[in-house]
Amino acid sequence: MAAEAQYWLVKSEPDTYSFDDLVRDGGTVWDGVRNNTAALNLKAMKVGDQVLFYHSGAGPAAVGLAKVTKEAFPDPGDASGRFVAVEIAPVGPLKRPVSLAEVKARPELAEMKIVRQSRLSVSPVTAREWATMLAMAG
Repeated sequence: MAAEAQYWLVKSEPDTYSFDDLVRDGGTVWDGVRNNTAALNLKAMKVGDQVLFYHSGAGPAAVGLAKVTKEAFPDPGDASGRFVAVEIAPVGPLKRPVSLAEVKARPELAEMKIVRQSRLSVSPVTAREWATMLAMAG
């Protein structure tokens, strides 16, 4: 029996690595995560899981959809061997970005990790939050 799909949100500063960069590259290694909670989230990701790509910094907003293409493996940039990376690939841009202000204005998204633990770079998204975000994006 196949595992139920999981949903995630990954954050990146657009001037460091944007959704357009992900589309251009056709996929990337999602590495450099050093927060323990975010690292545990990377370890929980499975191939085929869906991902909201979120631009942090100026004009924070969810801007695109991606999917996990390779499960957790040792982060090549971590000499300690404690942290992992995954690979993601683009699915497509959202019809319109969903801003953090819009997320915060929706009572049904009040428990979303992007609201409650805003510094977390990789966070789970519930199926209900995912459906709400996609509806908001059009």
